[in-house]
Amino acid sequence: MRRVGLVSLCLFLVAVGCGEDQMQAGPDDPPSATSAVDPVENGGAAPEGSEFVPGPLGAVEVAPGEEIQIRSVNSITGDVASLGTPNQRGVELALDDYGPVAGRAVSMGTPLDDLCSPDGGQAAAQTVVADPAVVGVIGTTCSAAAVAAAPLISNAGMVMIAPSNTSPALTSDLAGTQGSAYQPGYYRTSHNDLFQGRAVALFVRNHLGFERAAAIHDGDPYTQGLTEAFRAAFEELGGEITTFTAVNKGDTDMIAVLTEVAAGGPQALFFPIFMPEGGFIVQQVGGVAGLEDATLIVSAALLVDNFMELSESEGVYISGPDLRFGSNRNSITGRTAEGLLAEYVASYGEEPSGGYWGHAYDATVMLLSAIDRVAVEVEGTLYIDRMALRNEMDRSSLDGIIGPISCDEYGDCGSQRITVLYNTDPRNIEIGKNNVVFDFAP
Repeated sequence: MRRVGLVSLCLFLVAVGCGEDQMQAGPDDPPSATSAVDPVENGGAAPEGSEFVPGPLGAVEVAPGEEIQIRSVNSITGDVASLGTPNQRGVELALDDYGPVAGRAVSMGTPLDDLCSPDGGQAAAQTVVADPAVVGVIGTTCSAAAVAAAPLISNAGMVMIAPSNTSPALTSDLAGTQGSAYQPGYYRTSHNDLFQGRAVALFVRNHLGFERAAAIHDGDPYTQGLTEAFRAAFEELGGEITTFTAVNKGDTDMIAVLTEVAAGGPQALFFPIFMPEGGFIVQQVGGVAGLEDATLIVSAALLVDNFMELSESEGVYISGPDLRFGSNRNSITGRTAEGLLAEYVASYGEEPSGGYWGHAYDATVMLLSAIDRVAVEVEGTLYIDRMALRNEMDRSSLDGIIGPISCDEYGDCGSQRITVLYNTDPRNIEIGKNNVVFDFAP
């Protein structure tokens, strides 16, 4: 594959005429090579013998017999692999279900690891953008990796759709102001943590009836953004944040920070951080005077098997996306939530170890279907206009495994429903994953 060079737009318009619109096509009905369309708005197509004209971001050219290239970037090694591996598998299942795009096979290449870190995200993105044949990316797992990866991917004209990034910085403040890390071409099927912060605040203040709470983050865009959203909402509800502090990634001894927290006398402690640090906190908190009776609340970063299996996780509340998919069906592939879970278990021999496998499936289907609608074949060569793909992602709308999906102007596309689970038995964590004690739907 190679990027298409720019040619004269005027010659293109003379060749195909003006004022005609291409109808949206389904997965099995790609645009024909003789459709007269705007090359920016919907990919463009030229009559036989004419030359395809790309938009301002260029286009990917897929020669006859070549595959369409996408990439998956997720946390697939280390302690956060329990969260990222189900995402990777959701991508694989979606590729199998969707099948060819515009008559071409789709390759995701070698899965890339974001390491749940800025360095990992940047390195993975550098690998992606070094190949101009890549059309789009599914990932990252972690917001910290996305903040580093998104500028590179955006500047290359590609699109990126994340299944489990939730930091408000990546999209917006939900009031019309773009986030500090927002990049054009970035989308996500996961929720915005401004919703989750409010959900946890409502749970602590109104459901549990507590007046005092503390929060711990680890300084990255996800954990800090979520704890700040919780603090703002909790204080708005009349609660008091007794301590707002941080640990460092890599810390193993949490006694000092927990002693600091205990001094404030909180009734609840919210720490939406990852493994292994989250595991160290729950294992050490019982030995700190003043926190013996504190209620512990974590987030979907710890809605993973290697945390929930810890004996000390019994009695911990876990906030995260609503995974009660029920009778939901992806309207493009026809796959039901129940059927997808059964296929996951049959394919990989285990239940998903994290909560965003459905989000990854829907994100992949969303990308593939958008490519399908803008891809144009001219004399055997397939062209995918990059600006057209972004425009098509902007207006994508489908019913997904996770529920209705449509994007706002900053790339928030997924369901914003939040639940709080109660982990009652580390010996049978599937019970905890389904033990919803509170839900929030904005």
